[in-house]
This record gives sequence, C-alpha cells and structure tokens, in this order.
Amino acid sequence: MRKCISVYTKDFEAFSDIYEEVLGAPPQENEDITVQGITVSGSGEVPEQYIDRMRSRPEVVVMREKERGIMILQHGNVFEICMPADPTDEIIEQ
Repeated sequence: MRKCISVYTKDFEAFSDIYEEVLGAPPQENEDITVQGITVSGSGEVPEQYIDRMRSRPEVVVMREKERGIMILQHGNVFEICMPADPTDEIIEQ
C-alpha cells in the first residue's frame, strides 16, 4: 500500500514549486488544504496494483523519486504523489 496525495493542477511548474512544502506538511486522509492557491487532498492509501494500472495508460506521465520511494502520476488536471505508507518500507524497484 502507498499513501497518496492529490495535487489539483495541470501546471508542472506550479506543482514543482509546492512539492517539497506538500511533502513537509501533507494533508490528512480526506482533508483538503490549499497551498499557494492550489488544492491538495489527502487521498488515503492505494494498492500497488493501482499504480501498475495507471503506469500502463498512455495518457499518464510517471515520474519517480528513487531516494524516497515516491511515484508521481500526472494525468488530466491532477498530480498524484504516491509514497510508501510506512517510511521504513523498502523501496520497490520496478
């Protein structure tokens, strides 16, 4: 399982500007916060199968941050930051 945070913007530059701030103070599950005018939502946990399905879709851009085991999925007007639910979990290489 991975913890997922949704960032509602299609602007990569705006997403990049708030990325570290969101990771530093992420919203709780089912909580919406606003960071620099962008809505950020705690989406709870998602199974690895969800990430695998999303990665196979041609309209989804997949980015990885290997050091922290984070996968970022961008599709439509949303970026999904998917990180290990437990920070001590091993990073899964794919």
